[in-house]
Amino acid sequence: MPYDPPARADALLERFQEVRGNSERLAAPLSDEDQMVQSMVEASPTKWNLAHTSWFFETFLLQPYFDAYEACHPAFSVLFNSYYRQVGERHPRGERGMLSRPSGDEVRAYRAHVNAGMQRFLETADHKTVETVTPLVALGLAHEEQHQELLLTDIKHGLYQNPLMPGPYDGPAPCAACGSKPTTGWVRFGGGMGRLGHDGGGFSFDNEGPAHDVYIGAFELARRPVTVAEYIAFIEDGGYRDSALWLSDGWDAAQSGRWDAPLYWRKDGAQWLEYTLFGERPLNPNAPVCHVSHYEADAYAAWTGYRLPTESEWERAAAGLPVEGGFLKNATPDAPRPAPDDEGLLQMFGDVWEWTQSPYTPYPGYRASKDAIGEYNGKFMSNQMVLRGGSCATPEGHIRRTYRNFFQPWTRWQFSGLRLARDV
Repeated sequence: MPYDPPARADALLERFQEVRGNSERLAAPLSDEDQMVQSMVEASPTKWNLAHTSWFFETFLLQPYFDAYEACHPAFSVLFNSYYRQVGERHPRGERGMLSRPSGDEVRAYRAHVNAGMQRFLETADHKTVETVTPLVALGLAHEEQHQELLLTDIKHGLYQNPLMPGPYDGPAPCAACGSKPTTGWVRFGGGMGRLGHDGGGFSFDNEGPAHDVYIGAFELARRPVTVAEYIAFIEDGGYRDSALWLSDGWDAAQSGRWDAPLYWRKDGAQWLEYTLFGERPLNPNAPVCHVSHYEADAYAAWTGYRLPTESEWERAAAGLPVEGGFLKNATPDAPRPAPDDEGLLQMFGDVWEWTQSPYTPYPGYRASKDAIGEYNGKFMSNQMVLRGGSCATPEGHIRRTYRNFFQPWTRWQFSGLRLARDV
């Protein structure tokens, strides 16, 4: 269920301990050597993710609001700052994998130090202080849940570089054809004015608002995401060799990256295999296709003669649907699963993020906060595309219908797929 932060200190502390514990459970199967891996500039080592989320609570809560707190190490303010320029200096993003010190044990001790500080703070703060800091604690917990997904996507990309193809987690039994062939079809939505964005009730990120009216033309949305089998048909029909299907930048990215299939796929004779968090496995043709860029999603849509939905269409279609699906539950990684045999729109939430054709730009009336927290979302509203719905690596309860994820159109290491739309 969606989480609305309580103002009671004991309930807030319980939620804090739950989220912090989940991060540590996700990291537990990884060796200290695994936790140092940084495979590209955009990905971060597990150890850094664990330290950065602690830095967030130390920087934005403990140091400003708890006089009794003593910082763990003065250098950590630089090493584990991500992009908050108003806070101070930052270690270069592409060099996080060079930080052999602090050691894994020292990072774990840092987390324990921050956890203890937050516990003392929430146990001793008066009610007014707890009410004041509750939105910041909620933001810090949502931030940590985002980094739990990044922990999984980043370690997956890092270990994929290893010829041993190690599977760091125990997962479901390998299955090349689990689930029945998903039902095809479309769901129609009439045109008219619609409400887009978060209405301010409960927690949300600032980029989800303000809520505003927007005209949405009549459209149809595919009942479920594009499957592996459908995407293989695109590959076998020469989809990666036909420049007419691709956006110009997308074609350049595909050529320079030598793309001929989604990330983590390879063909062994007649069989397609994929690297997963559980090691290399046969592809399930009935599962949603995953780890495609916006460029690939758009090219596939062009090949079918349809298109990607706008984010306003996606949000309109998701209205009234329960926020349930294949999410990260109890810090136990899973893989995208085939759509259930059911009626109506399927898998709108969970399993794979769905690319939209909408650029990540501010909603009308949006204003970023002028303090450092204002750097959280607003500064990235350029050259990125919106994804909706969450994935199998998104913590359960983290997502909302109005949630806007965003990445550059060439990125493929997130659990990203697609759903088709068409005009009426």
